Amino acid sequence: MSESLVSDAELPGDDVRVTHPAAGVASLRARGAAALAALWQVTLVRRAVVLAALAAAWQLAALWQNNPLLFPTFTDTISALIEGLRDEDLFPASVASITVLLKGYVLAVALALAFVSVAIAVPFVKEVLLTLTAMFNPLPAIALLPLAMLWLGLGEASLLLVMVHAVLWPFALAALTGFEQVPETQRLVGRNYGLRGLSYIALILIPAALPSLLSGLKIAWAFAWRTLIAAELVFGVSSRSGGLGWYIYRNRNELLTDKVFAGLVTVILIGLLVEVLFRLVEQRTVRRWGLQR
Repeated sequence: MSESLVSDAELPGDDVRVTHPAAGVASLRARGAAALAALWQVTLVRRAVVLAALAAAWQLAALWQNNPLLFPTFTDTISALIEGLRDEDLFPASVASITVLLKGYVLAVALALAFVSVAIAVPFVKEVLLTLTAMFNPLPAIALLPLAMLWLGLGEASLLLVMVHAVLWPFALAALTGFEQVPETQRLVGRNYGLRGLSYIALILIPAALPSLLSGLKIAWAFAWRTLIAAELVFGVSSRSGGLGWYIYRNRNELLTDKVFAGLVTVILIGLLVEVLFRLVEQRTVRRWGLQR
């Protein structure tokens, strides 16, 4: 009997650890909360949560209204989007719009950089640029479309004209502001190394003014994308051709509201994708270099 008591008793030298069940649950909860907090720091996750909440609100509002002709549900819109990409011309229309956008965007950015580069060196050209920017930047690009159609006809050239107008002035203003804010010490370093002209602009001014340039590119992109869709709506009416704008207008005439919403969702998704691309560029450049928080 004594041997049994000794075997069942705790010896003084034994290290006996007893974990309470409540402590284990608390530890698991703490680890789960830490994992959720780390996951919430991911931008893509936060955006996905916001989009899911908006989709749920859209679905509930459409079901409450119960009028698909005026306001289709989110599920009907997604079905129309898949059908348009698979069986109709939604994907070719998107490609056509993006192609025209890139042509006008690149042309306008190149013109703006050339204009601003000359304005930095010549004070009179700077006054000309500031005057033109004050005149044309508030002017909606779509207001020039009737003149563009009159001068250049119903074609891509008219779209490019309004696109250049939409991009040129806001980006030129942002680039000029960024170049003027480059510290004098960096300018002196460039001059001491003998940099002049294009090499001075490419190696000193553009890297130092990159935050302003990226901000101007994003603003100009938003202006260009909105202008292009609006212009394509007009071209769709006039010449029965176009990209996403014509796709939206054509389905509106046929009272296919779910396909109209599918076209609008495509416009939004392309905008979100471009925003992600700009964010990646910022993270790999100005944020990594310490130029922006």
